[in-house]
Amino acid sequence: MNASKTIPVVPKKLIIPFILLTSLFALWGFANAVTDPMVQAFKKVLELSNSQAAWVQMAFYGGYFCMALPAALFMRKYSYKVGILIGLGLYASGALLFYPAAISQEFWFFCIGLYVLTFGLAFLETAANPYALAMGAKETATQRLNLAQAFNPLGLILGLFVAQQYVMKKLQSDDISDFSALDEVSKTLIKTSDLMVIRDPYVILGLVIIGVFILFVFSKMPDSNDKSSSKNIGVIFKKLVKNSRYSQGVIAQIFYVGAQIMCWTYIYQYSEGIGIDNVTAGYYQMAAFILFVVGRAVATFLFRFFNPGKLLMIFALFAIVASLGVMLIDNYMGLYCLVAVSLFMSLMFPTIYGIALGDLSEEESKIGSAGLVMAIVGGALMPKFQGMIIDIGGYNVDDVSILGMSEMNFSFILPLLCFIFIAFYGLKSNTIIKNSY
Repeated sequence: MNASKTIPVVPKKLIIPFILLTSLFALWGFANAVTDPMVQAFKKVLELSNSQAAWVQMAFYGGYFCMALPAALFMRKYSYKVGILIGLGLYASGALLFYPAAISQEFWFFCIGLYVLTFGLAFLETAANPYALAMGAKETATQRLNLAQAFNPLGLILGLFVAQQYVMKKLQSDDISDFSALDEVSKTLIKTSDLMVIRDPYVILGLVIIGVFILFVFSKMPDSNDKSSSKNIGVIFKKLVKNSRYSQGVIAQIFYVGAQIMCWTYIYQYSEGIGIDNVTAGYYQMAAFILFVVGRAVATFLFRFFNPGKLLMIFALFAIVASLGVMLIDNYMGLYCLVAVSLFMSLMFPTIYGIALGDLSEEESKIGSAGLVMAIVGGALMPKFQGMIIDIGGYNVDDVSILGMSEMNFSFILPLLCFIFIAFYGLKSNTIIKNSY
């Protein structure tokens, strides 16, 4: 613990590159937040079920899974900066695909845009997370990554603000109680207008990313390429699989990302179940993101006094309690519990990431980072499973009762189970690394 107090989190000579790097954390946070409400938006505009609309998240987080390993293999040969530039290029391309998608009015075209966009995010996260870990002393690596990740919620808040004020408030279909009952001509006119509303923030985002790409091209970043690398990729994979701290960390990350996306995506459906409209529900999600920011800041400070495993376990236990409140309380208090979950989720991604890579070499970290980014596939699969639970009795959120709970409330058993495993991983990690801090 004393080491983290005397060694600077970020060396002075790397402060400017570190600030530039942290801007990427905000950029992919923006993409995450602006996309979550789109599940509800597409459901209404294109008349989809909860499960069908969840293909938005399947496409978004599936792109991470497919591209993370190729990105890591690429950066094994080239520098993190080159990987970042490729990531920004793909990010911009995917966002700009929303323009022809809106013209075609095909749901699958929007999903392709999100899929390509997250190819870029996979490159960015595979590069930026280990890059942040490498920008300073190993003793302060987890604290440094939490500091960088603290900028992610700022992007989340901005993304949600854009989604709420410039998308959800402008959707004509959301103002009609029974959109499916309209005649085909009226539905077509409204659908055309609403899809243009959904398109605009992504197209503007694509243009902004092009500007960031140019900024990185002309910026001097520290060289992080391991030119001496000679290890066979198969040997590295075997070592990673046998490393329980790493392999269990990948599983914990799958569960964490799944829990996060479920809690953020279905806050709109949970609100619908207690009679709250989508725009108002957006304010509750905004409160959740603000708590997420606060949690990151508090966690970064608490790392001075707790080792990462112990703090992860404590936060996961609080998340378990809040999840039980979401399930068992069917009113505003249940919604408050769902908002509170974000406070306790705040430190999980960077902390699991730092613990899992904590005892790996730089070469192993490049490949190991890919596994942890591929774990984001939890955000593709688990919302789909939760949507299937919500659709058990029909497309509404309260068609049937399961164990005395509405199907909506019961569906939050999935995040609950995720947090139980994360608490276990924190407990086990605490026993392994407690003497290192």
